[in-house]
Amino acid sequence: MTAPHVPKVAGIEPALPTPAHTVAPHGAKTPADPGAGSPSDPSDGPSDTPEAAREGAPDSASGLSPDLSAIDQLAAVQDRLAGWISDLSTLHELTEQLARTRTLEQALHELLRAGAALVGARRGMVVLAPADGLGPETTVGLGLGHAEIGHIETVPRRALSYARILDGLPEPGSTGDDTCEISEPDIPGEKDLDPRLREVAARLGYAASYAVPLTAAPIGRIGAAVWLYDEPAEPTERQRHLVGLYRAHASEHLARLLELHRSRQATETLHEELLPRRLPRIPGVRLAVRHSTGPRGGGDWYDALPLPDGALGLAVGSVTGSGPSAVAAMGRLRASLRAYAVMEGEDPVAVLSDLELLLRLTEPARSATALFAFTEPPPGAPGGPPVAGGLGDGDPLLDGVADTPPGGWGSAPMPRKLVLAGAGHCPPLILGDLRTEFVETSLSAPLGMLACWEAPSVEIEPAGGETLLLYSDGLLHRTGEPMERAFARLHTAAASVPRASRRDPEAVVDHIVRAMLPQGLDDPSSEEDVVLLATYFEG
Repeated sequence: MTAPHVPKVAGIEPALPTPAHTVAPHGAKTPADPGAGSPSDPSDGPSDTPEAAREGAPDSASGLSPDLSAIDQLAAVQDRLAGWISDLSTLHELTEQLARTRTLEQALHELLRAGAALVGARRGMVVLAPADGLGPETTVGLGLGHAEIGHIETVPRRALSYARILDGLPEPGSTGDDTCEISEPDIPGEKDLDPRLREVAARLGYAASYAVPLTAAPIGRIGAAVWLYDEPAEPTERQRHLVGLYRAHASEHLARLLELHRSRQATETLHEELLPRRLPRIPGVRLAVRHSTGPRGGGDWYDALPLPDGALGLAVGSVTGSGPSAVAAMGRLRASLRAYAVMEGEDPVAVLSDLELLLRLTEPARSATALFAFTEPPPGAPGGPPVAGGLGDGDPLLDGVADTPPGGWGSAPMPRKLVLAGAGHCPPLILGDLRTEFVETSLSAPLGMLACWEAPSVEIEPAGGETLLLYSDGLLHRTGEPMERAFARLHTAAASVPRASRRDPEAVVDHIVRAMLPQGLDDPSSEEDVVLLATYFEG
């Protein structure tokens, strides 16, 4: 019987060597065979030595024959192989769970959880601090709250194992490479450790730690992880080996997510810089907005533009595509609309017609949706046009007096008019105590889709206390429902705004976002941008 050769499994070197033959292979000559051996080869012939005499007899010490000893060795090999297969199955399961994470925070939490399972610890923390200095820098804990992490950070950096790894400080006996691991198996008993470290460890209830670096090309060191034991302990060689295999994969995954995070942050920053930094203050109007950029960066935008004579221009739109090119196109389109609005804002159809012509001439391969609304104070209101036919018209002695409407400003205010036009965009929704309804806008194609765009404008008169909602189709798409049901859901969300909150546009948009998007605006699983702009008209 021949013991099988132990194969190498997934990079794990077999620690048990292949046992020597204890039973002659099939067909080999043995001393019991007639004619075996020859006088010229004493090794092949029978021997009178005591060792040869005992070869077929039971072992006096163990009571086992050589055949039984070989079976025991084979069983040991099989047990070792079964252990390797179990380890590989565990690593496969843990790396699969890590691969499902889509954000840095998710990946760091999963790294801590898996590492704690592999080394037999209950708590730990990971510090993300890329060596290239481009960030982001963050600390995530497992079984540690912000207060506990804060206590640990009060320990001098030279006394913290993970901090020494991050700072590249060499350890005694280390080679100075990025594979340096630091184990502190008995913190209370090691008198050479910093007293502050022992004090914090006693307060938090841990007695040992095991820290490892996280490195990946091309950044190099991207962070460090440390796991904490409740009792004096340190990982075995097998546990160290498994953690080494896991963190090699985890570091590469973190490096990919880090690069993606930086790209998204850059796109989001560019997007935010191209949108209004703050909403304008217009007499008689209050504004609120909620906006979120998709992970890849999209072309949804909004604007609230103060115009001459106390007028206000409102706009929302969406450029096709995603990524930096769509964000740049959005910025160009928004800037152009602002210029046209200043020159001819009182005619929204003219504004969108000029915008469509510009888009068709400069970016013929791109299309966009847009909605532009223009409103000015009602006649006689502060900052608005004078009342037609007032006593003060043409008489300088009565100017500033006759423009006050009969009964004074405490009487019912004159209605405010709002003119709007849309190009393939979602219809606005108006919300008040007496009505919640979509504004009937004329059907029109998006900008850049037709040789000549034109659509009639729509005029509405929002009453005092009503709110006009402008939004992008991303708000509807993020619900995951068909558009007809998404519109109905938006209508229901607006109608369900509590009456006490309807005079606060901030409360209105928050309520609608919660009702439409229970997962919140910042949902990494969605590629859609979201814009929700609320305009409340004071009574």
